[in-house]
Amino acid sequence: MKPETPAEVAHVVLQPPGWPRPRGYANGILAQGRLVLTGGVVGWDTEGRFAETFVGQARQTFENIRAILQEAGAGPEHLVRLTWYVTSIEDYLADPKGLGAAYRDVFGRNFPAMATVQVVRLVEPAAKVEIEATAVLPAGA
Repeated sequence: MKPETPAEVAHVVLQPPGWPRPRGYANGILAQGRLVLTGGVVGWDTEGRFAETFVGQARQTFENIRAILQEAGAGPEHLVRLTWYVTSIEDYLADPKGLGAAYRDVFGRNFPAMATVQVVRLVEPAAKVEIEATAVLPAGA
C-alpha cells in the first residue's frame, strides 16, 4: 500500500527526528483544505449551566466543539489546533486520567497541536476552561 499524501488525509503530524513524542498533543500539524475556526467555546450545556468540576466543564467544552465541527461537516479527526484558556493550571493538572478519558471519549485519539494558558478569569464567571479550535477539512471535502 502506498503512503498517503497530505491531499488524501485531513492532516499530517509533524514530529521532528529525535524529539520526544508528546503525550496527548502534537508538536505541529501540516494541513491543507478548508478552515473551520471556533470562537472561545466554554463548557455550558444548552441551558447555559456549567458543571462544578474542571473535568466536567472540559468534557462539555469538547462536546460543544464537536457539535460546531459537525455543522461544517467536520469531526475530531479534522482538528489541527486547540488553544486552552484555564483559570487554574492546578485544576487542569489535578486529574490527568479523568481529563484524558473525557477528551478521548469525545474526540477519540486525535491529538492536534495544543497550547494551554492560565488566565485571571473568563468572560463567563462560572467558566473554568475556554477552548478555541481550528480544524481543516481536506480540499474537496
